[in-house]
Amino acid sequence: MGLSRNESSDLVESVLQHMSDALVAGQQVKISSFGTFSVREKSARIGRNPKTGEEVPIHPRRVLTFRPSHLMKDRVASGNKS
Repeated sequence: MGLSRNESSDLVESVLQHMSDALVAGQQVKISSFGTFSVREKSARIGRNPKTGEEVPIHPRRVLTFRPSHLMKDRVASGNKS
C-alpha cells in the first residue's frame, strides 16, 4: 500500500486503540467476515478450589468475549483450502 513499516505500525496501533476504547465503553466491535468482540458482565458467585475443595468467592467482573463469524468458522473448519 506504499506505507513504511513505521506508518503501518502506527495505523495498526491506532485501529487497536479505537477498538479497545469502544470495548471499554461497553460497545461491540464487529469486523466483517471475521467476528464480533464484546464485553460481558459476570456476576459474583461462589467457586471451589479444585485442589483443596475450599469454597471461595469469585467477584463480579467484566470479560472480553469473541464470537467468530460464520465465514470464519467455515474457513477454519475447511482448513483454509479454498
